[in-house]
Amino acid sequence: DSAKMVLIPSGTFEMGDHMGNMINATPVHRVELSAFYMDIHEVTVGQFKQFVQDSGYNYNRWEDIIKYSPTDDHPIVFVTWYDAMAYSQWAGKRLPTEAEWEYAARGNLEGKLYPWGDNVSHDDANYLNPDSKHKWYKQAAPVGSFAANGFGLLDVAGNVWEWCLDSYDDQFYYKSPKKNPISARWNIEGITKNYVRITSNRILRGGAWHSAVGNMRVAYRYNSIPRANTSYVGFRCVVNMD
Repeated sequence: DSAKMVLIPSGTFEMGDHMGNMINATPVHRVELSAFYMDIHEVTVGQFKQFVQDSGYNYNRWEDIIKYSPTDDHPIVFVTWYDAMAYSQWAGKRLPTEAEWEYAARGNLEGKLYPWGDNVSHDDANYLNPDSKHKWYKQAAPVGSFAANGFGLLDVAGNVWEWCLDSYDDQFYYKSPKKNPISARWNIEGITKNYVRITSNRILRGGAWHSAVGNMRVAYRYNSIPRANTSYVGFRCVVNMD
């Protein structure tokens, strides 16, 4: 695909809710990750159209998409986890693990609530606040409408929820491996080969245009059935560095 990517360097970080308010995001634990490349912004309508045209992939939600992501520069929405997996394979990429997503979203800020620190405003992201005097989109905003985080990533808070590779396990943080963790029956290669057989709930991260501000916290864990497709769910891809 035509997506610009940014190198997320290898490193360690404290994963989880430092405030201790989200039970499923505790305990905070140190994770070590290998370097990888991540799409700077969410996969766009235009990029997904190209995938469908080139691959012949069966997809028929265009009339719904135009109501919430009306241009080719808006993030693709109404995509299931299976759709996201199919796209990522076509592009020679994959979905990020939950740990990769949180590490990248934090942008090198340790222990903060949001990608920019402990405060966020409508100058930073597209999220729900119809009473704000700032512009509020009642739909997704075009990708790149707001400032980047410390790694140069756009829209990692708000706009659309983003599918991750992992299955959802509310106890996973108690048993997570330290290095390159993934909550799943299979490893990354196994998920890639067998994704059409998977039925367990998958992780979503980042919040969306309809989300309360708390849902945009970098540690916030959401999940859904893999067949879910809504006006507020999209994805971005990663590539292994090696």
